[in-house]
Amino acid sequence: MPDSLDVIVIGAGPAGYVAAIRCAQLGLRTACIDERVDASGAPSLGGTCLNVGCIPSKALLDSSHQFAHLNHFAAHGISVDNAKVDVAAMLARKNKIVGKLTGGIAMLFKAHKIEFICGRAQLIASGVVNVNANVNDGQNGNGEKTSGKPRELRAKHIILAPGSVPVELPIARFDNQSGNTLIGDSSDALAFESVPPRLGIIGGGVIGLELGSVWNRLGAKVVIVEAMDELLATADRQIAREASRQFKKQGLDIRLGAKVEKVQAGKTVKLQYADESKSGGAQTLEVDRLIVAVGRRAATDNLLAEGCGVKVDARGLIEVDDHCRTALENVWAVGDAVRGPMLAHKGAEEGVAVAERIAANDAQVGHVDFNHVPWVIYTAPEIAWVGATEQQLTADNIPHRSGAFPFAATGRALAMEEAAGLVKIIAHAKTDEILGAHIIGAQASELIGECVLAMTYRASAEDLARTIHAHPTLSEAVHEAALAVDKRAIHKVG
Repeated sequence: MPDSLDVIVIGAGPAGYVAAIRCAQLGLRTACIDERVDASGAPSLGGTCLNVGCIPSKALLDSSHQFAHLNHFAAHGISVDNAKVDVAAMLARKNKIVGKLTGGIAMLFKAHKIEFICGRAQLIASGVVNVNANVNDGQNGNGEKTSGKPRELRAKHIILAPGSVPVELPIARFDNQSGNTLIGDSSDALAFESVPPRLGIIGGGVIGLELGSVWNRLGAKVVIVEAMDELLATADRQIAREASRQFKKQGLDIRLGAKVEKVQAGKTVKLQYADESKSGGAQTLEVDRLIVAVGRRAATDNLLAEGCGVKVDARGLIEVDDHCRTALENVWAVGDAVRGPMLAHKGAEEGVAVAERIAANDAQVGHVDFNHVPWVIYTAPEIAWVGATEQQLTADNIPHRSGAFPFAATGRALAMEEAAGLVKIIAHAKTDEILGAHIIGAQASELIGECVLAMTYRASAEDLARTIHAHPTLSEAVHEAALAVDKRAIHKVG
């Protein structure tokens, strides 16, 4: 450990490790602290995202998509008989990917001379952090021996990036049976040792839909109970309706307006929920496994010493200003633990911005525009959007017009047997500036990047319409949707 540090980062998830690397790139002597370890007890960087979130879920989503895609092979003239699912092999592949990426962060830390400490950190005061070092392996992230004893670290600046944890319902407590859990969270759903015959999911948001898609494709009967009366209430209504239609075709049983009132676990799990759309109201559901996916909360428990000066709100979020500064001098906070969407890429950009502000000694440096943060749901078809929805613009009395174009009218989508979905572009009715872009379809997660770039440069729908797109590509749907704003799409009538 250097005699003096410029920055200590608490948390090695996307917000924290990116902040640490950018600090080091800018010449700041940096240390990063994180308590996560793998099954062997060794440090495992990357936070929830790399270990039990974004990356492992996408690995299983891709594996299950490959299996489900076998149904399309006959149309290609390919016969596949007696295809089987090997869950253990899928999990091994997922774990290999996770290990490669978490190990990659450790290598980046070493290359940038970032001191990594595996342990639990607590902010004591401005510039002061206490660390309870992890003693499972007696080493820090650089492979160096540690004492395993609590110690005090000091730095001019502290960046808090503790991330988030799943919300637990009082009526459905997690049982923490690794691989065989009856009631668990999203992490448990990534470690099932076999396909559950019946899987219940409380929560029809991003996490619930993605996890439901994985196990539905692999053969589970999946029932999602969602308290809201609408599916994906924050998405554009046209996109949400199309998503609902596609999920129903896939066999996902999504029950809206279903408020869970009681959960009983035995050999199976029994749920009781209120459903006003059904006669009698009360409904029951019996499943073999239950996943609670009702959201996440900031992981701020025991992060802040009493009276340290950093404030948290009623939801446990660290209070920061527009520049990610807390109420305590030279203490910053980024990622899931502060206001804004709980998205890895949002947290990473905040981490970069704060590093640059510290290096420049100027809080005005760096920029993160929440209006241009893309959202993605990695179901099949994928769903992605950026900017305002049509219902938001209508509610705010902002004049607008929109254009939509179906993937079924593009040659590439048809050739791929991926014709489901559409692209929708919304522009200001007077200035034509793009206010929102919404996509449901194959590779929506990749296509949304063009729309984010266009909006960042305040492009008009006309600008996008006059941009040449290669043929045949899925991106032509974006091009045609921009043309449709002015009612001049080439490959669509009306």
